[in-house]
Amino acid sequence: MLALPAVTADRLGMNEPRPLWQQLAGLAVLAAAAALSRRQPLASFALTAALGLAATPALFSVSYGPALGVFAVLLGLRAPRSRPAVAAFVAVALVGTARIALVGVDPPPEWLVLTGTLLFGCVFPWLCGRYWRQSRALAEAGWLKAARLEDEQRHAEERARLRERARIAQDMHDSLGHELSLLALRAAALQVSPGLATDHRAAAADLRAAAADATDHLHRIIGVLREDDEPVPLAPAGESVRQLVARAAESGLPVRWEEPSDTTAAEAPEPGGVTAHLLHRVVREALTNAARHAPGAPVVVAVRNHAHGTTVTVTNGPATQEATATRGGSGLLGLRAAVTSVGGDFRAGPHGEGFRVRAYVPAQRSTTSARQPAGSPAGTLTAVTAPFTRARRRVALGLGAAAGAGAVLVGAAFGWYAYTETHSVLTPAAYAKLRPGTPYDEVAPVLPDREAHDPPTDRAPAPPAGAHCRYYRASGELLVSIDHFRLCFDTPGRQGRLISKDVVPGVGRPDPDREESTEIGGPTR
Repeated sequence: MLALPAVTADRLGMNEPRPLWQQLAGLAVLAAAAALSRRQPLASFALTAALGLAATPALFSVSYGPALGVFAVLLGLRAPRSRPAVAAFVAVALVGTARIALVGVDPPPEWLVLTGTLLFGCVFPWLCGRYWRQSRALAEAGWLKAARLEDEQRHAEERARLRERARIAQDMHDSLGHELSLLALRAAALQVSPGLATDHRAAAADLRAAAADATDHLHRIIGVLREDDEPVPLAPAGESVRQLVARAAESGLPVRWEEPSDTTAAEAPEPGGVTAHLLHRVVREALTNAARHAPGAPVVVAVRNHAHGTTVTVTNGPATQEATATRGGSGLLGLRAAVTSVGGDFRAGPHGEGFRVRAYVPAQRSTTSARQPAGSPAGTLTAVTAPFTRARRRVALGLGAAAGAGAVLVGAAFGWYAYTETHSVLTPAAYAKLRPGTPYDEVAPVLPDREAHDPPTDRAPAPPAGAHCRYYRASGELLVSIDHFRLCFDTPGRQGRLISKDVVPGVGRPDPDREESTEIGGPTR
């Protein structure tokens, strides 16, 4: 495909005819560049640029221009670094400028064509390839990130299931443990009640011991599933703290609710919220521990509401009855982790001859923030894609700048080309009136302002010995091969005389019926 323009451009008259060996050498260079394009894209571009500069100092040619643009795109797509490509562009510009300065016919327009070709035919396609490369990298990163997010989602679901198991275990331990403790408390009250038969008193003692053993077994079984560092579940308790205290008192536990002394205290926490649920859990665990480890001891529950949270205190005195031997649990450790996880404070320890549990729970907002945390999947995806987005924006700006600069330079070069070509036209009628031997002063009024750019010297007949020849275009057509007129004078100055005039036919426009006017010293045909 890249060789097609190189083969057909000469035949269509879009280039000056070249010898066969030059065409074959150009095809060989294109073949080598195509072979190296995957592993050595910079070498492929350098070969094609060298081929273009060898064909024309201005770099642009119909034969090799498409190949130059294609290899520039592949250079941007396949080369990971940009500095070698920039260095190659600078080198091409320097070599092209040197060639124009040394062998160029009309340096200013040729340099404009070189600059426009370099920007619009090399830099702009290279930036397109870079943009394509970054788009592919972004797509690959997006797929990898999507797969990673799916894995994280699966792990999150698994963690959620484990948390739910831990929550159920926690609720079973706290709720059933509390109920069994109250059952053991009632059995103890029944055991010491007066008027009870001996066998009934023994049954009540067995019931109390069985309830204590069931509580201990429940703790050991459920404790395997508990995770003390899990966040507090949001499911609301079925009763308030005051109702819990009242139910415990009805069960025989000597517990007393202490009214706050400050009548202007802040509002109570919202029922069913995180704060209310956590307070209920603290009081329930404290009452359970008091019934198990200090049976018969008086218990006082006090709740104080503050502007930014709530404090609950559960204090019990010394035991008045013999406690059943049980293993130590992790209920207080779980409460400490739960309270501190929401920013609260938890303290538990001996107080006088008894024990006291105090917890401060800050007020919790009922709605979650709409702001994405930094560690969330959405925040992580944004952090991953942000560099690619900035890179794509920079490449897009570079593409726009290169396209704009290339368009301006190419437009300026084409405008200069059109100006020079249209101002070098010698009309056929004026050419027909010229006669050899006419002084230059008489010929000058009918000559155009400029001579033809890039004259077809290779297709023109041999000039007379010692003659100084000038070439002019036969028409103002652009981008096609046209006829040229050649006028030769005996001296280069204004004192010379016209000694010959010739018509150089355009490529691809043969006319067998054309009369060639080749006059030396006078009309010969």
